[in-house]
This record gives sequence, structure tokens and C-alpha cells, in this order.
Amino acid sequence: MDVPATPHARAPRNHVVDVVLIVISAALGYIAATTLQRPFGWPAWAGPVELVLGLCACLALWWRLTHPVVVATVLLVAGTFLSSVSVAPLFALYAVALLCSLRVTVLFCALNLISVAGPLLLRPEFHASPLLLLSAHVVGVIAATAFGLVVRSRRALVQSLRERAIAAETEAALRASQAEHEAREELAREMHDVLGHRLSLLSIQAGALGYNAAMSSEETARVVEEIRRNSRAALQDLREVLHVLRSPEAAAPLPGIADVPALVREAGPVGASITLADDDGLTSADSVVPAVLGRTLYRFVQEGLTNVRTHAAGADAAVTISGREGIGIHAEVRNAGTGAQVPGSTTGAGSGLGGLAERAALVGGEVAHGPTDDGGWRLTMRLPWPS
Repeated sequence: MDVPATPHARAPRNHVVDVVLIVISAALGYIAATTLQRPFGWPAWAGPVELVLGLCACLALWWRLTHPVVVATVLLVAGTFLSSVSVAPLFALYAVALLCSLRVTVLFCALNLISVAGPLLLRPEFHASPLLLLSAHVVGVIAATAFGLVVRSRRALVQSLRERAIAAETEAALRASQAEHEAREELAREMHDVLGHRLSLLSIQAGALGYNAAMSSEETARVVEEIRRNSRAALQDLREVLHVLRSPEAAAPLPGIADVPALVREAGPVGASITLADDDGLTSADSVVPAVLGRTLYRFVQEGLTNVRTHAAGADAAVTISGREGIGIHAEVRNAGTGAQVPGSTTGAGSGLGGLAERAALVGGEVAHGPTDDGGWRLTMRLPWPS
């Protein structure tokens, strides 16, 4: 039969309940056995023996929660033949309804209803009202079964709520872990975008000092001043990033599309020309481009110019931004040739383009790059701008 496993460890409260149920069952059984007279022909010792057997049967209730089917079977048989076992089968039936499957519960409920025939057949002369006995027996069996099913349903509900609470806590922990992971990735992208831009400027400008020995003292002083200025700016950017980590609510405003002209002006290394074409006025101070798109475009231009300095130092570059609301935004960073490899420049690992593609994907855009017909390189981005 289908009987669910029960835990071996039982709460101390259950032992008290076991003792109480055994005492109640034995007391009611004693009253029932002593009230009825022995059938004609029974020996004198039959009464005490019945009481002892009934008490032994009632002791089986101690194991009703660990072996409900076995205990219910023993008490069902004993209650059919012994008047001293009249209430104990109902307690065992309650345990079956509480712990066993519905099929087993229905089976024992039916067997307990049928078992009333035993006393009626064995002692018919002492049952002046068989209908009263039958009614009381049916009510007791149905009540014990119903009570067990109700308690079982309530426990199942409590267990379900407990499991849902645990699942909710687990899900919340996973969401927090995911948010922390995304925050680390965002920090890595910010560190790459901000510091990579500044450090690439420093690398190119420092390399130019040794590469172009014919520079005048004025040009050398200007380059040194640019190196000093970008060094201070890089340190300030690093301080701001660390300050955001310690106090996110005090974060400085993030750069947007209106900051692109300043980015282009400061990006030109020695000997290079970098132009910005913005016929639609998207980079103006009163730009209506959404903040998230503007920030993505700023990082795009920043990464594009960093790549130009890294892979085509000294080459001329052109930044083009166009678009309208309802149509979308198109941006391009193009360098005309391979340029010269300035000592001190780095080759990079390509992680910036991967992060840039992730940024674009977050707002529904896409990034593409490849060589141009004149031997240069082109980096493009398309972003949706819903009306």
C-alpha cells in the first residue's frame, strides 16, 4: 500500500498525546466491556482476558504515527471481536487519514464501517437498538476520517506556503547575485571607457615626444602640458569611479551626447585632425536625444577615437552623427588611413568593442566595423529612436 515515509524523530509533544489517547481508549473500552454482560456460556475468566487484550490493543496507538497501516489493521480486527476496543480504531483511522494516501484512507474507512457487524453478530442480545449502535459507529468513523483529512490538508497548505517562501528567498538571492554581477560588469565597462580613453591619449602623446625629435620647444611644452592635463583628468576619473563604488547616491552626472564635441576636441593627438559632423544638431546643448541613447553614443565616440589612436596613431579621423526621432540614430567613426605607429601606443585586446556591442544591444541597437576602400577603418552604430 502507498504509505508515505514519516520522520523517525518525533516531537516530545506527540508522546504526551500518545499517552492521553491510550488512557482514553483503555478507559472507554473498560466501561464498554464491564457494562455489557458476558454472553451465555462464557467462562468467568473471559472478561478479565478481554480487558487485558483490549489494553494491549490500545497500546498499539503508541506507533500510530510511524506505522499507521499496521496499527489501524490490528485495532480494526481487535475492535471487531473485543468490546474493550471500541474507540482506539477511530484514533488509528485518524492517523491513516492524516498520513496515508487517499486510496488507503478510503479503504480503511470502508472497513471500519463494515466492522460494526462484528459486535451485532457476536452479542445481538445486548444491543436493544442496533440502529443506534450503527448510527454512532458511522458518525464516529466519518468524523475521524474527515478530521484527519482536514488536518492533512491544512498541513499541506502550510508546507506549500513554507516552500513558496523558501523559493521566494532563493529567487531574491539569485536576483541580488545577478544584480551584483551586472554591476561589476558595468563597472568594468566604465573603467575601460573612461580610463582607456585617457590612458591612450597619454600613451600617444608620450610616444610622440620620442618619435618626433624635430619638435620645437614650444610644441614640446604644449605636448607636456597636454600629458599633465590628461594625467590629472585620468586620476580624477579614477577617483570618481571609486567614489561611486563607496557612495552610489553621490555619483556625478554621466556624460551624454552633448559632451561629444568636447570629447572630440580633446581627443586629437599631435599631428592628427579629428572632425565632427552633426548636421541634425544632435550634440547641441538643447539636444532632445533620450539620456540612455546619448550616453551610449558618447561611449561609442569615445571607444572609436580610442581605437583610432591605438591602431592608427596620427591618422585623421571623422566623427559623423545623424538621425531623427522616429527614424533612429546613425553614428560613425572613420579614420582615413592606417597612420603611423607611434612608440608607446598599445594594441589592446578588443574588449572595448565587445562592451560597446553589449551597450548597443541593451537599447536595441547594433555595432558594425570593418575596413574602408582607402585602407582605413570604420566603426558604425545604429540605435532606434522611437517617436
